[in-house]
Order: sequence, then structure tokens, then C-alpha cells
Amino acid sequence: MKLVRKIGVILPVFAVLVFGQLAPAVADGPEAAANGQPAAGEMLAQATPAVDEVNDPLESLNRVIFDFNEVVQDAILRPITRFYNDTVPATVRLGVSNFINNLNTPVTLANDILQGEGQRALQTFGRALVNSTYGIFGFADLAGELGVERHKEDFGQTLAVYGMGEGFYLVLPILGPSNPRDAIGKLVVDPYFDPLGLYLDNTDREDIALGVSAFKGVEEYARIVEELDQVKKTSVDYYAAIRSLYRQKRKTEIHNGSILELPPIPDLGYDTVPDDFDRSLAGINQSLAR
Repeated sequence: MKLVRKIGVILPVFAVLVFGQLAPAVADGPEAAANGQPAAGEMLAQATPAVDEVNDPLESLNRVIFDFNEVVQDAILRPITRFYNDTVPATVRLGVSNFINNLNTPVTLANDILQGEGQRALQTFGRALVNSTYGIFGFADLAGELGVERHKEDFGQTLAVYGMGEGFYLVLPILGPSNPRDAIGKLVVDPYFDPLGLYLDNTDREDIALGVSAFKGVEEYARIVEELDQVKKTSVDYYAAIRSLYRQKRKTEIHNGSILELPPIPDLGYDTVPDDFDRSLAGINQSLAR
């Protein structure tokens, strides 16, 4: 299967890039980062914490990749997403988001089952059934209107439920913030739970599969570009702010939202669509800092 061959190429490269840089990074120590409770926006350049506090031994490499991602976002993503937001009516954008959520249901359902979350698995299945039929293939979130709220699971969360730690912080080219556990879960395992992706991969439709993934990333970024711009403007260290928000976001997702409600930052190329934007990132930054 082509996916297996791709994985066989990705993993060795991933290992060389990460572990080839790990030893010198640990030896040199991380660059200056946030002190105390990390919070984006109000930041954070007061002192340099120990390695185990920020858990970012590859910070020098990560910052290079982070800056590269910012160049790509400034040159491509921000103009595209602003045009999308300015020209496409909000109702249509909401329908598109609902449709993408519905497409991502198999990944969430599989991980609900793997985590032993029977009730949440039934909710996920029920949402998909209602929205795929009465909701016109998912464009309308009728299940949400009936009180069955959407949630999102991935194999990185499943590994965390069974006790696997996140490992060190990692910034992936284009894809953004991650860590070894989440990267392996989302890039290697979750694709096996995606029927559409498997079908496109196994029928030589890689161009369509790439287009679908790209559109998902653009659609997500369009929903949070203004929030990210605000964080960038109010942050002394934007890299450290995003690192802090990503970890808070993942911790909340792993605990099924029981820690702190945060809007997600982009995981481009993943099956990501933001859950809640009622609170601005800037407001959350200030509340975290307090």
C-alpha cells in the first residue's frame, strides 16, 4: 500500500532530523524562553527556565523551522485566508467547516473506541448519522443544535490516555507545533482511520488527497488568522507564546476539555477545525498570565 511506503520514507527522515539534532541541543541547552506560568501575549522574556520546564531541547532548530513557517504563512496562507474571509459569506464558511468536521468523524470515532470511551463513541456516531442525512452531508450541524456537541480525538490523545508522555516540543515544517507522540499519532496512525484518505491513496488520486488536505489547512487557518495576528502583536516572544498555547490546547483535549477551554492554534495538514472562538486568544493570554 502506498501509505505504508510513504511511512517507510517519513520515519527514517523524521528520526534523523530529530535525534540527529537532539544531542548537541541538549548539550548546549535551550535558548531563553518564558518564565513561570507561560502565557502568550503578555510575555515572558523575564528569565531562562530549566530544560525540563520548557522541554524544548531543539529550540534552536525549532525556531528556524518556526520562522520558515511564518514566511510561508505571510507569503501564501494569510493572503489566501483573508481573501476567503472577505469574499465568502459567513454562512457558507460555517457550512464548509461543518462539512469538514463530518469528514473527520471516522478518526474521532476510532480513537473514542480505542480509548474505551463508549458514550463519546456513540455521540460521535450519532452526530455523523444525523448530520450526514438530515444535515445535508454534514453542511448543517443539526446534531449540535440538538445538544450533541462535537469533540475531536486523535491517536496522539489515545497514546496520552494510556500513559505515553508528549516528549520534547517539536515544530514541523508547514505543519507547525507538535511533539513526537502527536506527530507519530496524527501522521502515521490516524490516516489508517480515514476512509476517504485511504481510498484516494489506493486509487492513485494523490493530487486530490493533497488538495483536500490543503483545503482543510486553509479553512482552519482562515478561522483563526485574526486571533493569531493579535497574539503576534501582543507577544514579546511569539514562538514561546505559540509553544505555550499548543501545550495548553493539547492538555485540554487529552482531558476532554476539563482543564481549560482554549481555541486551538493551527495544526496545518491535520484533520483540524477549531472548536470554539467565543474567547479571543489575547483575552486568554492575559487570564493565563494572571
